[in-house]
Amino acid sequence: MKAVLGLEDGTCVEGEGFGVEGECAGELVFCTSMTGYMEALTDPSYHGQILMFTYPLVGNYGVDHHVFQSTGMKALGCVVREICREPSCGLPITRYFEDEGLLGISGVDTRSLTIRIREHGTMRAVIMCGDVTADEAVERARKVPDICSLDLIPDVSCSEPFRIPGKGKRIAVLDLGIKNAMLRSLAARGTDLYVFPHNATHDQVATVEPQAIFVSNGPGDPVRATGTIRTVREFLGEIPVFGICFGNQIIGLAVGGKTHKMKFGHRGSNQPVRDAAGNIYITTQNHGFVVDGDSLPEGCRVSYTNVNDGSLEGFEDPYLNAACVQFHPEAYAGPRDTEITFFDEIVRRIP
Repeated sequence: MKAVLGLEDGTCVEGEGFGVEGECAGELVFCTSMTGYMEALTDPSYHGQILMFTYPLVGNYGVDHHVFQSTGMKALGCVVREICREPSCGLPITRYFEDEGLLGISGVDTRSLTIRIREHGTMRAVIMCGDVTADEAVERARKVPDICSLDLIPDVSCSEPFRIPGKGKRIAVLDLGIKNAMLRSLAARGTDLYVFPHNATHDQVATVEPQAIFVSNGPGDPVRATGTIRTVREFLGEIPVFGICFGNQIIGLAVGGKTHKMKFGHRGSNQPVRDAAGNIYITTQNHGFVVDGDSLPEGCRVSYTNVNDGSLEGFEDPYLNAACVQFHPEAYAGPRDTEITFFDEIVRRIP
């Protein structure tokens, strides 16, 4: 099946489509992980984006539903150098794409496209599978809405509250597109979890008398999550507040800081961060927005910094009892040091 990938800058590449005929449109981003393609494709934080893998071969160990981070694929489409049609085990990813009505393109120079994104930044893009032309793909890519203009969170948040019972500390989770691994890491410590939709108010959350608030990951521009920011702000200083990734940005905005869109973001499992004591950790990340460290108010202190570009990777406010990280400790890239440290710290800091 013929397929075309068109970018807003006029770039157009042809390849072989997998999945179904049709088209998908969104922001083209790249992920540098060598494994974990199903974890990435099902991560709700990729909603609104077309995901390109820099590792040349994708699909060699098939599809394992046990590693899904949500109910199904949340990335809009997939771009790969080579797709494996006969994996060593499990369902072929090509069959999964066909069964679920998804689109992908293979046989393209992902290295060249990655370099282009690194130089020019993320771009709006379209994958078209079937009888299409290059000019048509580029034209449609230029009409794709900017991701900053989209409210993506309602699509990936739960619609109704639910509970994951435990005998430990009672935590209210604000679901902005939470990954299954985050819930598992919290539940593994015996916590009693009450998960709320993104638009839950302070009074609605307060009905379960939580001992702490946890703000999850999620897609898009954090400034659009006005209701969640307001709810978090109302809880600050009342009970401990914690967050990961998008949650880090939400808490940053709630305390009065600012965020901005990065040129091409951090996506992969090889991002080095340094803590305040100088220790280095290799982390998994997936974000295109970041908190401006200089915008944080007095009392906040930076706890983690990205070694590559110096961007903020976490901060805390001891007075408000708030702590958050930009990277994903639940998706540890190797040793479980960040997973153990962060989630154990959550439990320890709850009175």
